[in-house]
Amino acid sequence: MFSLVLTMVKNRAEAKRLSEKLVSEKLAACVSVLPSVSSTYRWRGELERARENLLLIKTSDEKLDRLIPRIKELHSYEVPEVLVVPIERGLPEYLKWLEESLR
Repeated sequence: MFSLVLTMVKNRAEAKRLSEKLVSEKLAACVSVLPSVSSTYRWRGELERARENLLLIKTSDEKLDRLIPRIKELHSYEVPEVLVVPIERGLPEYLKWLEESLR
């Protein structure tokens, strides 16, 4: 019924911009930002290291088909990380708030 969507962005300004757009468009009930995450990855055959911001996007499964393309559209990366983690359980009052926030 609900999912946690994770994406990394290059800086705090992009995190703020994406967070505000997704919540104002009611594609997300809440976006939490974890700043200064250290990432190590391979891109186009080269080892890369970056300081990024992790976005934890709380949404409903019904919104995913609109949310994922919107993240891609707003994102500065050529191939943004977008991972969907199903929320199996949670505090009932919080899940109710999620549902109400996405209407």
